[in-house]
Amino acid sequence: MTLNQQVESCRACPRLIAWCEQVAVEKRAAYADDTYWGKPVPGFGDPEAQIAVMGLAPAAHGANRTGRMFTGDRSGDWLYRGLHSAGMANQAESTALDDGLTLNNVWVTSAVKCAPPDNKPTADEQNRCRSTFLADELSALKNLRVVVALGGIGASAVARHFDIRPRPKFGHGVEVPINDTVTLLCSYHVSQQNTFTGRLTEPMLDEIFERAQRLAAAPLA
Repeated sequence: MTLNQQVESCRACPRLIAWCEQVAVEKRAAYADDTYWGKPVPGFGDPEAQIAVMGLAPAAHGANRTGRMFTGDRSGDWLYRGLHSAGMANQAESTALDDGLTLNNVWVTSAVKCAPPDNKPTADEQNRCRSTFLADELSALKNLRVVVALGGIGASAVARHFDIRPRPKFGHGVEVPINDTVTLLCSYHVSQQNTFTGRLTEPMLDEIFERAQRLAAAPLA
């Protein structure tokens, strides 16, 4: 069984599975005719990527509907415009699994693989998902040089996975060398709470991806 298949078949967190399935049945009116994915969502992108983008979790009517991270919602609109501007995506939109999107030198994933109620996974759910999937997922990225963490939960997942001590204080633009090879680079999340209020602007996100590319291209010591 592949890692993606393991993620999709996971039932380790009953609360999250129940929520994913409930949302898939009740749906949002705008997507009443859609068939929702309604289960855990694996990461996707370039398996040879030097850069990984770590989000929080699938959105209830975004990835939980479409089956691909940051796909079909406004957060994804921001993320993929930024990746496209940086030359890491062949198009600026991500709307469905069959929309033709391909990524170059970047892998997009999340700290928690199921959509959580109110976008708030519990500590136990975060720990369970990290210990079950994150280690294998990041280990499979043999060329990994930079992890861009979108938001505090993503940054915390990376810090705990790599056992960074002391735990870094989250902030936009914060950089933390993890080891001789990999750097953690923090960014505000591309949520509407941040983008609608101007806390995160497109130039700010562009700067994060530009910095990630510079770090990825830097020669190893």
